[in-house]
This record gives sequence, structure tokens and C-alpha cells, in this order.
Amino acid sequence: MNQFTSKIQENLFLEDNFNFNEFALKLFDYQYEHNNVYRQFVDLLKIDKSSIDSYLKIPFLPISFYKTHKVISGNLNEQKIFESSGTTGQINSKHFVADLSLYEQSFLKAFQQFYGNIEDWIVLALLPSYLERDTSSLVYMADVLIQKTKSEHSGFYLYNYDTLKDKLDELQTKKYSNKKILLIGVTFALLDFAEQYPMDLSNVIIMETGGMKGKRPEMLREEIHAILNKAFHTTNIHSEYGMTELLSQAYSFGNGIFQAPKWMKIVKRDIYNPMLVTENTGRGGLNVIDLANIHSCAFIATEDIVQIHSDNTFEVVGRIDNAAIRGCNLMVSM
Repeated sequence: MNQFTSKIQENLFLEDNFNFNEFALKLFDYQYEHNNVYRQFVDLLKIDKSSIDSYLKIPFLPISFYKTHKVISGNLNEQKIFESSGTTGQINSKHFVADLSLYEQSFLKAFQQFYGNIEDWIVLALLPSYLERDTSSLVYMADVLIQKTKSEHSGFYLYNYDTLKDKLDELQTKKYSNKKILLIGVTFALLDFAEQYPMDLSNVIIMETGGMKGKRPEMLREEIHAILNKAFHTTNIHSEYGMTELLSQAYSFGNGIFQAPKWMKIVKRDIYNPMLVTENTGRGGLNVIDLANIHSCAFIATEDIVQIHSDNTFEVVGRIDNAAIRGCNLMVSM
């Protein structure tokens, strides 16, 4: 890690004197100089680098390049390779993470921002299929959160739904008044658990992380949340929006309305003109600036469709048609 990246990391999660545009422009300059894949992408777009004076003008790398290229800034060795999950035959994304402490800082600070002190919680993680892989960024995050709770009751659950049911019964019966309970799970597993063990979890925060992974037919978020709310006697299902290619997450307290931490910004691009990027309200392709991605690429054009609201919250409302082949063809010969 050089002096510049150390300075960025040192100041990124501070509460005061945070200028997002300034951080973004400095990080763009750094990644243009030190990330070969990103620099070639920007050069092939024939953009006058000196004209970029706002984070909205920074070029966004299509997320598909994480499937085909090693996206890393600087001459660094990765500490961990996070890999996306997928169905058989798919090419998975790989995120070469040069500094795991940066990832931990990001998700711990974000959790604190939205949910408070992690030591006030008991975390139960229902992550089958993800837990079977040691390359899942979600499992890594959940593992650290579980450890940070310092509670013997926190832990992982694979397919042992009966054990999870007994633990939830125990926690609610004994009423650990000084601890809040978070059940975080991949969507298909929460639906399976809801079918097998409907129960009153009105005092539990249930958070779905998305993903059917071929286990169930795809469903609308409203359908999923309605099923879970009915089975568990809850009024809101929380959600986490994250991905292998990012080191930061956004959170929803219900209805799929997300908020991002201050070092992460969601903007939208025109579907037919991807260089047209705004943060105005409305619908478009979801672009994300994740300033925690210091050592990879902080500026990513995802394959999701976003609805941005006037209060800077956002919804993920679908996927772009033919997303897997959409991308920019400029890099095909690299």
C-alpha cells in the first residue's frame, strides 16, 4: 500500500470533513494510473481525462469485466479472491482483494451506521450454498459480524432448519433483553425455512440478501416479502444490497428501499447512452461508486435497473435485458 492509498483509507470512514467528489476524483486519477484494465477502458472511450471534474463524468467499468479480467490497482498481491456464485456453466466474477482489513472496515462501519453497535446483536446466518464455498464475500462478512457480537448464541446455519428453529425459540423464550436478534439469510433459504417452520418472529430483524441461485423460480420482491411477513408475523423484511465486486453494502429497512453509506453512491445511466449519468430521480441502469474499492475499481456499471428517489434512497427494480452480453465490446481484444 502506498502513501496515497494509505491516506485515502485513513480518511474514508471518518465522520467529518468528507467530500465525496474530492475523494472520487482523486481515486479516479489513481486508478487510471495504476489499474491497467481500467486505464485501457478509459482510453478506448477517447475521453479527455482533464475534462473530468465531477464524479458523474467518471467512466464506469462494466461489471462483466470482473468475469474476464483481473481488475486490480497497483502491483499488489491479493489476500483473498472473492468469487460470485452462479449456476453450472456460468463464468463467475472474481474480486481480487488486496486488503481484507479495508473490507472489514467498510462493512463494520456500515452496519454501525444503520444498525448500531454489533455487540448489541445476536446474528444468525442462514446461508446454505454460500456457506459451502470459501470464496463468498457474504460468508466472510457474516463470519466477522458473528465473531464481533461476542455472543455464544450467534452462528451459521446450513440446511439444519430444525436447529435454527430451536435456537430462535430459545432466544425469544429467554428474552435476552440486552441483545437484538438478526436473522440474515439468502432468499431461497428464508422461504424454505418459512414454509417448514412458520413462527412468530415479530421481535427479530429478518434480512434477505437476495438470490434464488436456481433453487426456486424467480419471484418479485413484493411476493417474497409478503410470504415472509405472513409466516413470521413481521411487518417489514430488511434487505442487503451487495455484490462480489464491491466492498460496501447498502441496506433497506423494508419495502426494498435502500440507503447507502456515505462512501458509496448510487447513480443512474441512460439505458441507450451509458455515458449519460445522473443522480436525478427516475429509472435507469444502476451505476455504483464504491470508494472502498481502492485497490480494484471504484466505478462500476452494474447490470441492474435502479429507481432513484428524491431523498437519495433507491430501489433495485430488475435486470437489464441481455445483461450478460450487453457490456462494452471495446475490450474484446485485450
